Amino acid sequence: MSGAKLRNIGPKSAAWLRQVGLRSHEDIAAVGTVEAFMRVKRAGFKPTLNLLYAIEGALLDCHWQEISDERRNELIQAADAATALLPAPRNRPAAAPVRTTVHTEDTVALPPSYDDGYDDEPAGDGGDEAEERE
Repeated sequence: MSGAKLRNIGPKSAAWLRQVGLRSHEDIAAVGTVEAFMRVKRAGFKPTLNLLYAIEGALLDCHWQEISDERRNELIQAADAATALLPAPRNRPAAAPVRTTVHTEDTVALPPSYDDGYDDEPAGDGGDEAEERE
């Protein structure tokens, strides 16, 4: 955060908040605890409820564990309601798993699913050359 460090907000959380445009206590107070949490979530980060409690504690200038269970439940319900309004995830991984194939000079292995469209049988009469290859 710019200027004074906020209570309960560590370096990673502070970086997330900065990246969503919340740089000071006043910025966070203007949008509120749940909206600040949701901005981080909408930005693609994966915040836990600890961030929600930390933001509330920062605004109240108390340790996040001092927030009452009743208030925590209110925050969770508000965050859940806001999360329900988010678009559904695409359910696609960022990238497919990587498969490594090692080629040596004497062999070139093709994946089992490889199909070049040609028959595996050699052209011609299938004489001695075909038997030697097998």
